[in-house]
Amino acid sequence: MSASETEASEYHSKDFNWETLRQEIENDPSLNYHLLPFPSPQQEEHHSRDSLKAWQKFHIQHSSGKFFKERRYLLKEFPELVSCEDGCKVLEVGCGNGSTALPILRGNEKIILYACDCSNETLERAKEFVAASNVISVEHRFHPFYCDFATTGFPKCLACDYCREMFALKGQNYLSDIREKRTHETDICCVGGVDFITLIFTLSAVPLQTMPTAIRECFSVLKPGGLLLFRDYGLYDMTMLRFKPEQRVRFREYMRSDGTRSYFFCPDTVRNLFICAGFIELEIEYCCVKSVNRRNGKSMQRVWVHGKFQKPTCIYRPGSS
Repeated sequence: MSASETEASEYHSKDFNWETLRQEIENDPSLNYHLLPFPSPQQEEHHSRDSLKAWQKFHIQHSSGKFFKERRYLLKEFPELVSCEDGCKVLEVGCGNGSTALPILRGNEKIILYACDCSNETLERAKEFVAASNVISVEHRFHPFYCDFATTGFPKCLACDYCREMFALKGQNYLSDIREKRTHETDICCVGGVDFITLIFTLSAVPLQTMPTAIRECFSVLKPGGLLLFRDYGLYDMTMLRFKPEQRVRFREYMRSDGTRSYFFCPDTVRNLFICAGFIELEIEYCCVKSVNRRNGKSMQRVWVHGKFQKPTCIYRPGSS
């Protein structure tokens, strides 16, 4: 068994009970500020643009790729990516330096992976990492492209046939209603919808008010019956508890010193976001992992939300009986 296979096989996600953690946090006076309601929101469009610039700067600063580790556990959490038919198309949203792309490409030698990110620097790094991986036929199966899906939407060529027809009637080149000058275009051909979307630690970086639009974008590029595979920061994760009161920008939403944002989800919030966009819920739960910091020996309680959502196989067409 390879090192990556060993790591994935040893992965576990139920090390502690989330309800027990919740009681501990909510009974700790020093953490009470995380529970307080937040004043009325500020102008979201302005902050959406600032957030994008912050993430672009972040990726330039961490362009070496050392900040990220390959997510080898994904195939255990989402075995559909291994068992799907030959030629299945996957769209990875927010691909970073390829830490999600590599295990998917390794785990299924017939899969085709489209990957987008809002940073040209990190896309170049992803290309380099994937090209150096010796994965079979990777040059024909990995298609990275620039896109900020939450702000300007996906290119129309990605949409499923029905959604593409609908947007053509509206005269739109991109799936969202947002109009913005684009300086980076994708050179991928007409895809006609993808079978899977992976949204792994990406949605939390999107301002909460923008999330519904971002998820509708994902819905539009999935084929009917396609799956969206979700994983992101959960409520009371260790990283949430490290934020100071002055770093709160909304309820359960925080801003780091470099300007990047992070939202911490509960299953109900995720469920509501995806169901309102038209998805069917298949799975949604907390993933609770206890790990040990090798440097100081301290135990860390990590909380993520794991979910699977499906686009309905039958989509209502206006005028149909």
